[in-house]
Amino acid sequence: MHIGIPKEIKTHEYRVGATPHSVRELVAHGHHVLVQGGAGTAIGLADEHYRAEGAEIVDSADEVFSRAELVVKVKEPQPQECALLRPGQVLFTYLHLAADPQQTRLLLASGATAIAYETVTSPAGGLPLLAPMSEVAGRMAIQAGASCLEKPHGGSGVLLGGVPGVAPARVVILGGGVVGYNAARMAVGLGADVTVADRSLDRLRRLDEFFAGRIRTRHATGGAIESLVLKADLTIGAALLPGARTPRLVPRDWLARMQPGSVLVDVSIDQGGCFESSHPTTHADPTYVVDGIVHYCVANMPGAVARTSSFALNSATLPFVLALADKGWQLATAEDPHLGAGVNVDAGRIVCPAVAEAFATA
Repeated sequence: MHIGIPKEIKTHEYRVGATPHSVRELVAHGHHVLVQGGAGTAIGLADEHYRAEGAEIVDSADEVFSRAELVVKVKEPQPQECALLRPGQVLFTYLHLAADPQQTRLLLASGATAIAYETVTSPAGGLPLLAPMSEVAGRMAIQAGASCLEKPHGGSGVLLGGVPGVAPARVVILGGGVVGYNAARMAVGLGADVTVADRSLDRLRRLDEFFAGRIRTRHATGGAIESLVLKADLTIGAALLPGARTPRLVPRDWLARMQPGSVLVDVSIDQGGCFESSHPTTHADPTYVVDGIVHYCVANMPGAVARTSSFALNSATLPFVLALADKGWQLATAEDPHLGAGVNVDAGRIVCPAVAEAFATA
């Protein structure tokens, strides 16, 4: 099979869909890999590294898309990339369609089959291709939030861990999944006062056991979330409904009652965001202020640590890419229903129930 790896074109996106090590495995399975020139240069993966593992370097995205049967990316295709897709072609990448009607329309019009990393499941019930980037984003959320709390960045001037004699920042994490757990680890390590809220009591029990008294846990009722957010210095939005639009947990009218200069970091922004006042931002212009509250809503947070992210992501995606290439997508998804759960769009139809529901209720 001809497999294409285009260069990512989203603002400040430096990750790459396949590393040279992944290319080596694909070539060993008898596949032909086309890599757009410069696709990995920003993270130290030169064209020569890809050639050494058997890839063909091509000059343009047009050539990658025109020749590839399977296109492997990181971020959702931009409009100009959607225009290059064709019927019968398979796209494997993050999509986050529930919050992106324009991309959904373009993918439907293309006739291609689009398989989303974020809805591929595992036998244990997890999301194995979302997890690596959730780990990165959860850890980055605390770094970003700590920086936003600094006065020059619009924050209240609170140091996350405090100092002897001065209380640390109060950090509230809405959602105790992969993002929330990793955010809590970072925040605890920096000495913050951390509370995690989640609807699952089993998840809260696991967190309580792991952190052994170093965090507080709360059942995520509306009243509990309100009381926590209004007192927080930093709130991390880490809620997730797989494939669906994120529930809005913090209404716009709460902002005026929050601590002046406090910070909202919306890690859920790819799926629409869990703060009503959220809208996507980029690494070029990551924050904005509403009612004195700093919002950080970068939609591709792991792209800022692109080398770490690319290797982490490839470790998870490679077995699935091999299955799609070795067997073709129809057989691969028929044999593995967990991979099949990743199929979001096929031949002009939405086939992912959560995405279909998001647009049916929009």
